[in-house]
Amino acid sequence: MTLGPLALSLGDPAGIGPEIVVKAWRALKDTGPAFFVVGDAAAIASAPTSAASLVRKISSPEDVRADFGGAIPVLDLPLKAPVVAGRPSPGAAGSIVQWIETAVGLALSRTVAGVVTAPIAKAPLYEAGFRFPGHTEFLGELTAATAYDGARGPIMMLTAADLRVTLVTVHEPLAKVAGKLSIEAVVNAGLVTAQALRRDFGIAQPRLAVAGLNPHAGESGAIGREEVEIVQPAIRALKNLGVDARGPYPSDTLFPQEVRATYDAALCLYHDQALIPVKMLDFWGGVNVTLGLPVVRTSPDHGTAFDIAGRGIARADSLIAAIRLADEIARRRA
Repeated sequence: MTLGPLALSLGDPAGIGPEIVVKAWRALKDTGPAFFVVGDAAAIASAPTSAASLVRKISSPEDVRADFGGAIPVLDLPLKAPVVAGRPSPGAAGSIVQWIETAVGLALSRTVAGVVTAPIAKAPLYEAGFRFPGHTEFLGELTAATAYDGARGPIMMLTAADLRVTLVTVHEPLAKVAGKLSIEAVVNAGLVTAQALRRDFGIAQPRLAVAGLNPHAGESGAIGREEVEIVQPAIRALKNLGVDARGPYPSDTLFPQEVRATYDAALCLYHDQALIPVKMLDFWGGVNVTLGLPVVRTSPDHGTAFDIAGRGIARADSLIAAIRLADEIARRRA
């Protein structure tokens, strides 16, 4: 089966998205995987280290493979007004959302193999009325009406080197995390993770290590009851459903190299519990994967970096890794 190219939404054009797109294309133009950008062609052409001659406007994803190595293919959906690097504007929000919706729509129609999303900034989107905490939740909404044969996400996974982590809660203030946890939420995250490890990562018998919430995983209830009342019952339920889930483990002992060898993914309960070890292990090369959706979606594990946008110094390692991983997952699903 011949897969279509990947669709890469440009993200916030005032951030480093245009620059790292150019750098990713330079790194992959001879070897692939092939991708095209859904966004503003002029913003890419004006990025540091770019030029108008490096951008080729396309009318269809079918145009990509003809000359992927010759220029960056762009499905041009222009901004209503130019943006300045490093200066985010709510005026660009409509275009940013349109680019994501277009890329996801192409994936839902099987026109493209998957979606890679360059970083967005939430504050200017919120100013323009965007009502989702982030990309992950928005993708869940966009794909909610499409049939999917398995446990449903969206569940966020981060990968770096030999570590995979998934999250039960994502963009929640720390003070609200405990109140957002439930047996059902932990079980669903575990089921989605186990399914994705089999389907998307080729692991026949996935092993999950489940983190505790409190110091020392609660010390049998002496330092918090969440492990006793939520996490342990969820682990028992996962085992009853055929998932090799173990824990809860104190998160401060869950991530050394020797421990990582004992599981295929760590199921974490809140944002920083998962992201700190990933970024400590491989700050530049981590990848964000959305699990439990009918489309393949990855993204770099970093933000828009407005402070360095337009200076030509942004690294594209994470975006390159995200493109490669999206291609690998799409091929396993094909």
